[in-house]
Amino acid sequence: MPDLAHVLEGNDLGFLRMVANAWGIEMSAPDVRVARSQLVAAMRDERLVMEVVQALPEEARQALQALLENNGCLSWSFFTRRFGEVRSMGAAKRDRERPDLNPVSSAEYLWYRALIGRDFLDLASEPQEYAYVPDDLLQYLTSLTNASTAPLGRPASPLETAYPKLADDGILDETCTLLAALRIGLDPAKLYPDWLKIPLPVLLALLRASGLVGEDGLPVAQKTREFLEARRAEALLILADAWMQSASFNELLLLPGLRFEGDWQNDPLRTRQALLEMINALPQQSWWSLSAFVHAVRDRHPDFQRPAGDYDSWFIFSESSGNYLRGFSSWDEVDGALIRFMITGPLHWLGLYDLASSTEGGGICAFRPSSWSAALWQGNPPDGLAAETEPLWISSQGYLRLKRLTPRSVRYQLSRFCHWEMAAADEYRYRLTPGALQRAKQQGLQLRHLITLLQRHAASPLPPLLIQALERWDRLGVQAHFQKATLLRLSSPEILTSLRKTHAARFLGEQLTPTVVIVRAGGAAHVRDALLEIGYLPGEVEMEDRTDGGF
Repeated sequence: MPDLAHVLEGNDLGFLRMVANAWGIEMSAPDVRVARSQLVAAMRDERLVMEVVQALPEEARQALQALLENNGCLSWSFFTRRFGEVRSMGAAKRDRERPDLNPVSSAEYLWYRALIGRDFLDLASEPQEYAYVPDDLLQYLTSLTNASTAPLGRPASPLETAYPKLADDGILDETCTLLAALRIGLDPAKLYPDWLKIPLPVLLALLRASGLVGEDGLPVAQKTREFLEARRAEALLILADAWMQSASFNELLLLPGLRFEGDWQNDPLRTRQALLEMINALPQQSWWSLSAFVHAVRDRHPDFQRPAGDYDSWFIFSESSGNYLRGFSSWDEVDGALIRFMITGPLHWLGLYDLASSTEGGGICAFRPSSWSAALWQGNPPDGLAAETEPLWISSQGYLRLKRLTPRSVRYQLSRFCHWEMAAADEYRYRLTPGALQRAKQQGLQLRHLITLLQRHAASPLPPLLIQALERWDRLGVQAHFQKATLLRLSSPEILTSLRKTHAARFLGEQLTPTVVIVRAGGAAHVRDALLEIGYLPGEVEMEDRTDGGF
């Protein structure tokens, strides 16, 4: 940090006399240069420094304390937002109004005692304006800081932790599902809410940050195979490491309900590192209040993601209110929301933090490190994750049931051969269909690979007739078809003979019996009209609409 000489440089004799008067220093220098030199020498007395600081009003002492707790500096915008402005005025107005004797804020009180300076400093990723304690004063004041005993926020109350939600490794199953869906061309948006729970933009961003999905939106073959074949603890570490180190995973742009406009840019990696540093500084063995932590960050480190405390150049639109969120008044809706998302989203989904609510199914009130947290922070696979040893079950009708702990690599491969039926809490269901098998064949997969997978991982021997059906399909294709049809039933063959002589004859298809004929698609209305024209009043057309809930 700059020293006293730098702080006082550029000020006139009137300002220097105000500082000297506040410190009780007699000064009779004939000019500014000599006065500044005398003043700096006198102010560097440790005993005098402590006397001046101890005489500060409580509000001014708190402002100085805030600087000391942050290594002697804070961004100027935050400091003045919290502790008041320092008015800009010319020498005549200053000498007339005497702000040294009548300060309007704690910041101005410190300013006219030269206890703080104001400069652009290169302390972060880019230069910004800071309020700071001059270096030659800071050396005497470091003992006054109590930052180590003042964590951000407070411990959670028993009510806030009434319903804990422990971290788990479910993200491994969801990433497996999404990778398979992307590989076979399913629309991932249709996988909600049964197959996926974590928001799709978050999962996609994580897969890209992990190098598992390429620019083309498809899984990267080698990395995907290694990820799915890794033990669950190792796979979780792959995702956690990728997230912590990613410069592309942008939590801010993933906040729901906000729209981001303009060409401004934020720095997600620097922001994430700043927040993780604050979170890691909290007590590690107890539940911590989420709302109290967010409020404490707002009070003490609000600019954690804002270069130079800029709250106006980011164009962020709130879809709920229909307003642009600009200015510090929108901090809770943007910066506070980001902190909440970070803790209740990635930190929880990646197994690092447990969460808790005050009511069952209610909003998150508290958080704490999970049992896996320490290992993941240190770059080690955590202990306690279950092994993927569950077999799969297959029926003679071609229905497959795979448990969550069936190897993910097996589920990924089998799902490429199958029609996706449904997913439950601990089970995934698929069905072998000609359409799914043909899709797999077009992607270069072979039926013998499917049969080998089923034989190797099924809980019991495969039904022989099912294998026979699969092999017959591979040789001959589909040998039985289901087809929707509209049937026309007549009371006598003569009516059908007359109908074939009308303009509607082209809509009559295969004749099943002397009085039953198939009506081609789109022809029912034409046949009905023709019947009326030849003197027969037909009944209503009966339609049966059945849909399949799978993919």
